[in-house]
Amino acid sequence: MPWIEQAVLSFITAVAFGLIFNAPRQTLPQCGVVGMIGWLLYMACMEMGLEAIPSTLIAVIIVAIISQLFAKLYKTPIIVFSVAGIIPLVPGGTAYDAMRRVVENEYDIAVQLGVKAFMISGTIAIGLVLSEVVNQLIRRTYLVRRG
Repeated sequence: MPWIEQAVLSFITAVAFGLIFNAPRQTLPQCGVVGMIGWLLYMACMEMGLEAIPSTLIAVIIVAIISQLFAKLYKTPIIVFSVAGIIPLVPGGTAYDAMRRVVENEYDIAVQLGVKAFMISGTIAIGLVLSEVVNQLIRRTYLVRRG
């Protein structure tokens, strides 16, 4: 699928989940931008030859950083942008394929896909936490130097 289609669909996906999670209407375009940037970065990493897990980690860290910046800029909780931003990265298709393989009695492939979905989901959580820890360290260092 061409990059422009990927960008448009990831933007729509992030905005739609922003609507579902009752994000303030004025922040929906920013939610879409965060999701779109995360997905395009993930796609770029995959095209450069990285595997899904490191690509997801890189994309999630950037999503979290952009979410922190938007939260400050728009005076909105960070979760508004980070949840909508990570939605395009969630491995729903992989989890679906794993369950389908179980139903088709292809257990070896099902386990591989299930583990991959689990690892990508864990990577998303680790990336969000890692980004927040780095943000807190930067803030504390800035406050110590300033004060």
